[in-house]
Amino acid sequence: MDFYGTIGPSCGDTETLRQMVDAGMTGIRMNLSHGSLASHRDWLERIHEAGVQQLLIDLQGPELRIGVLPQPVTLPEGGTVRLGCRGIPCPAELIAAVAPGQQLLLDDGKILVQADRRETDSLLCTVVRGGVLQSRKSIAAPGLRVEMPTLTAEDLQNLHIARDCGVTGVMLPFVRGRQDILALRRALQEAGAEDIRVFAKIENLEGVRALPDFLPLVDQVVIARGDLGNAMPLWQLPRCQKDLAAACRSAGVPFMVVTQMLDSMCHSAVPTRAEVSDVYNAVLDGAASLMLTGETAAGLYPVEAMEYLVRTAATAPAENV
Repeated sequence: MDFYGTIGPSCGDTETLRQMVDAGMTGIRMNLSHGSLASHRDWLERIHEAGVQQLLIDLQGPELRIGVLPQPVTLPEGGTVRLGCRGIPCPAELIAAVAPGQQLLLDDGKILVQADRRETDSLLCTVVRGGVLQSRKSIAAPGLRVEMPTLTAEDLQNLHIARDCGVTGVMLPFVRGRQDILALRRALQEAGAEDIRVFAKIENLEGVRALPDFLPLVDQVVIARGDLGNAMPLWQLPRCQKDLAAACRSAGVPFMVVTQMLDSMCHSAVPTRAEVSDVYNAVLDGAASLMLTGETAAGLYPVEAMEYLVRTAATAPAENV
């Protein structure tokens, strides 16, 4: 079984990475929504120095995100915010697709706004659930299809140097169907990196529905519960996760479970009982991989989080690990 962390400021030094490897980490994810592969040469060197076996890059893909902000923006509940031109930067495709009344979830749903009216190149929105918004945070538009390219220009640049950087797997966000996977396969072939494994992230209802169609084309499915939980009422997420796991088992395709596995360990040295139960149940469901994100990238206890992840999984019956 594979255990992945996510590299970030909390674990970006060689010694911490070595300790995570000693704890059982077999691979690490680099989120390229926050910077290109070429701009992270320092992390790449430390990853290799620490003896990390596998390196996954998480592309931008058709994901919707806030642009770069000069500084974090506080959005008070009941206030008004402008998205787009002369406001908080976001994709033009989103502005064009949104109609008044559409709700938008920002930063994995921590912030909720509702579109009131569209102006020339922007949306005026009411803040329903406030918070502090930072650069490059996710945007979800429940029930709305926004036409976005499978791969960005920066994604293609990253794929071109992936092999030379030691990348072993590519994660494609918000997979909508087999055409997205085929587009990634073509790009890898053109980059001379067709042997790099493809990880399809299921993060929207399109991906859930299309899963049987593209399962034969991928090396591993990623049940990415963050944005997937924004695509449906949250109480429906556990059932969806179970259904996706069953479909992967039936097709003989490995799958990964990710997002908030040990989220409380961003601030606590000990996880909750619910979190370790979640990890254990993911292993019982047949997960081939588990991944930590914010727990290792920005949390206070990256090594301890990896230890809990690995040790909890190890308590499952041997045939599941």
